[in-house]
Amino acid sequence: MDSVRGQGSIQMLLTAEQDAQHIVNSARTSKTARLRQAKDEAEREVQLYRTKMEAEYQKMISDTSGSSGSNVKRLEDETDAKIKNLKESSSKVRSDIVSMLMKYVTTVKT
Repeated sequence: MDSVRGQGSIQMLLTAEQDAQHIVNSARTSKTARLRQAKDEAEREVQLYRTKMEAEYQKMISDTSGSSGSNVKRLEDETDAKIKNLKESSSKVRSDIVSMLMKYVTTVKT
């Protein structure tokens, strides 16, 4: 009877071991699935963050390039004003300079 009882105990242990193996396998599968899900969620968050940062970067570039365009326009206006002032100044003294040059060119020193 002890051998039958021993066999029953061994059979119970084998059954318990198999049940434990199923539980461990189930836990591994669940863990792997959860890790995969966490990875997917993290990738989505990274993509959203990347998209947000890219949008902010593009906005910053467009803002600075827009002000750069206005700076270019302002500089062109200032340059045109300076050129106009120089032309006006030169036209005022042009006749004096021409007569001075003519005097030096036509005068011969001996």
